[in-house]
Amino acid sequence: MCPLGPTGYGDSPYQCFSSFAGNPYLIDPTALVSAELLPASALDGLRALDAQAVDFGALYQVKRPLLFAAHTAWINQARPSLPYGDFSRFQADNAHWLTSYALFSALKDHHEGRPWWEWPADTRSLASAQKSAVAQLVATRAEAYAFIQYFFFGQWQALRTRASQLGISIIGDTPIFTALDSADVWASPHLFQLDKKTLRPTAVAGVPPDYFSADGQLWGNPLYDWAAHAADGYTWWLDRLRANFALCDVVRLDHFRGFDAYWAIPASAPTARTGSWQLGPGIDFFKKVRRAMPAVKLIAEDLGELSPSVVTLREATGLPGMAILQFAFGGDAKNLYLPHNQRANSVVYPGTHDNDTTLGWYATTDAKARDHVRRYFRVSGQDVGWDFVRASFASVANLAVIPLQDLFSLSSSARINSPGTSQGNWTWRYRAEQLRALHDGSASYLRQLTALYGRDSSALVLPAG
Repeated sequence: MCPLGPTGYGDSPYQCFSSFAGNPYLIDPTALVSAELLPASALDGLRALDAQAVDFGALYQVKRPLLFAAHTAWINQARPSLPYGDFSRFQADNAHWLTSYALFSALKDHHEGRPWWEWPADTRSLASAQKSAVAQLVATRAEAYAFIQYFFFGQWQALRTRASQLGISIIGDTPIFTALDSADVWASPHLFQLDKKTLRPTAVAGVPPDYFSADGQLWGNPLYDWAAHAADGYTWWLDRLRANFALCDVVRLDHFRGFDAYWAIPASAPTARTGSWQLGPGIDFFKKVRRAMPAVKLIAEDLGELSPSVVTLREATGLPGMAILQFAFGGDAKNLYLPHNQRANSVVYPGTHDNDTTLGWYATTDAKARDHVRRYFRVSGQDVGWDFVRASFASVANLAVIPLQDLFSLSSSARINSPGTSQGNWTWRYRAEQLRALHDGSASYLRQLTALYGRDSSALVLPAG
C-alpha cells in the first residue's frame, strides 16, 4: 500500500504535506451524514464524479469543502459527541505532530497556498507562528484540520480492526524523504540541510545517472541533517515510524540505500549529474529503531544498483529486501531477480507501483526479454500476468505481493505511476464489479496456489526490527 499522507501538487503520495497526517480524500463522508454533520444531499456532487479514475482537482473542489462544512456544523451544534471517541483526547494523543500540521495547513490556506518559505517572517517557522497574531486568526481553521484528521484516523482504525478480524495484515510504505513544502520541514528546519538564513535547501535528493537516465533523477526533496537526528536519538524518525505502525502491520522503507549513503545534489544544479555520495546514518539508526520498537516488521526497498556497503547494511539489519520479476528477464542466468536466484529473506513482486502492469510490460519490453520469459517458464506468453502470479507464489521469497491490476489482467491503461513524469499518475481506481469478477473467476485458483506453495498466513515470516 502506498503512503496515506495528504497529497499536494502532482498528487503523489510520496510528496505529502505531512509524514504523519492522513489523506482527507480517503475519508468516507457517509460517516459525516450519519453523525448529522452533513445532509445526505451534500454527497450528490461526489456521486457525480468519475468512477473510472481519481480526479484530484474535482475532489479538491467538491469533497474538501464538505469536510470543513462538517466541522462548522459540529461547532454550531455545540460540539456533540463524535463516533470515534473523544476529540480532545485524539488531539492530546497526537499533539507531537497534529498541532504543527493543523497550524501549518491553516496558515497555508491563509497565505493562499503559497509555500511556507514565501510566508511573512512571523509565520515562516512553527516557533514564530505560534507567537503571532495570525495563529489566533486561523485557530478555527486549524481546529478544522485536526477535526478532519480525527475522522481519517477513526475510520482507518475501524478498517484495520476489521482486517485483523479477517486475518488480513496491512503492509504500508514510508518514503525516506519528505516534501520541502511540508509541515515536517516547516516545524523542524534544524533536522534538514537548509540554509540558516533563507531556510532553503543547500542540497537536495535524487539518484545519479544510470542506464535508464543520462542525467540521473533530480527529486528535489530536502536532505536530512543526520547529525542533528542522531544528536536527539532519532526522535523524529521514531515518532514517524510509530505513526506508520499505528496504521499498518508491516512497513516498507522506501529507498533503503539512502540509509547507507544518499546522493546529494547542489540545490542550484539543473540535473543530478553533479551530485555526490554522502554517508547516511547506517546501522546506528536501525539499532535505535530496534531498541525502541523491537517487534516491528520492516521491509527494505533495496532496488536498483547496490554497492557492497548497502548489501552489508541490509544483512546487518536482517531486513528482507525485494525482488521484482519484471526486472529479471532479458539478461543472463545470474540476474538476482530470477526465481532461481531469489533469497528466502525477501519479498517478491511481479512489479511495484513504479512498474507497468505485467501485461503492459510484456507488450512493450523487447523481444529478447519476452523470449526469455517464455523459455524460462515454458509458457506461450498468452497469459503472462498469471504466469507471473504463479511464479511469485512459487518463489522461495517469504512473502509474495501481487498488484491488483495483475490479478485483474489489465494493460498499461491501469498503470498507476510512471517515474519521471508529472501528468496522469496516481489516478487509476478499481471498481467493485472487478473484485466480484476476480472472486467469481479466480478465487478458487488463488486458493489452490496458496495451498500448493504453502502461502497461508501461518507461513508468513518476516524478521522483526
